Amino acid sequence: MEKLWGAKLEVDLNKIVYNINAIKNFIGPDVDIMPIIKDNGYGTKINDKIGILKETGIKIVAVAIVDEGVYLRKNGYQGDIFILNQPTSQEIPSIIKYNLIAGIGSISFLHELGKYKNNNFKIHMEIGTGMGRTGINPKRVSEYLDVASRYSNIIIDGIYTHFSCSDCDEDYTKLQIKSFNYAIEIAKPRLKNLRYIHCCNSAGILNFPNAHFNLVRPGLILYGYYPSEELKRKINLKPAIKLKSKISFIKKVKPGTSISYSRKFITSRDTIVITIPLGYADGIRRSLSNKGSVVINGMMAPIIGAVCMDCFMVDATDIGNVKVGDDVFIWDNEHITVEDIANIYDTINYEVISTISDRVIREYIY
Repeated sequence: MEKLWGAKLEVDLNKIVYNINAIKNFIGPDVDIMPIIKDNGYGTKINDKIGILKETGIKIVAVAIVDEGVYLRKNGYQGDIFILNQPTSQEIPSIIKYNLIAGIGSISFLHELGKYKNNNFKIHMEIGTGMGRTGINPKRVSEYLDVASRYSNIIIDGIYTHFSCSDCDEDYTKLQIKSFNYAIEIAKPRLKNLRYIHCCNSAGILNFPNAHFNLVRPGLILYGYYPSEELKRKINLKPAIKLKSKISFIKKVKPGTSISYSRKFITSRDTIVITIPLGYADGIRRSLSNKGSVVINGMMAPIIGAVCMDCFMVDATDIGNVKVGDDVFIWDNEHITVEDIANIYDTINYEVISTISDRVIREYIY
């Protein structure tokens, strides 16, 4: 029996491949792509379909934590796997066992890796240039390299940094690039095995082509969405994700009928009320209560009453003939976009797509 009958996150793998190729055309042949597939591909569970990346010649992918890298290995991925965030010392055995490449931004962690003398580690040196999160201060690069050179089992395979606001603050991002270049000038002459230099996230790729170096890290744009509206002018992408469910219940009610918890909606006319088996436990926030809409038969219908944990209600009076089992789109990328949902949530499109719960089935289109 299907869990949460009818609720599906539809993922078009063909469009993801299209978007990867569009990014390749944008960056040119001298720059490689490292897809960011953390949170199991921003909630798409594309990591269960990792074979599609072979079609596009991807050599390396990035995840956020060690467990995500382990999952990819167990799922059969043979390419390089980069862990964006510095792991804990307790995770070092897993890094060894599953042949993972970790981003390391502290000198103390180099000493931890050095204790495993019989195991070689490829790492990427993280530079803190203004994100205010992790990474080595550029002024301490020489100190970092001195420590790393003590351990023959540590190979610095890459150097990278994180942009803070490449979608909205050109001047600050240029300062980050300047700081990163300073670190590279110190590190590069000393690193014989340096393979990758990277700093550009999705917005960085589109706004700062001079900072592509030889590797970029597309995340959101892989899935056909943009970090900001302005970026739509720079590359043509295809949105690859739709969230849909089905009508599970229909009733006709009289004026004055209260709908859902707390009686936050009272009907003012004879109303066809339909129930959608999807709620805030699945990532449909209560913010949509009496504000959002859905798409049924190509028409918009308003959400009425409070969104419940496992369902919400819709006024389908103006839709015409509806029946149990009809498709209902929470977003279809045409009538309702992810950005429309994000605006109501007062958040970003990243959060909308990545917080759809595991109760929702992922359905793949090839």
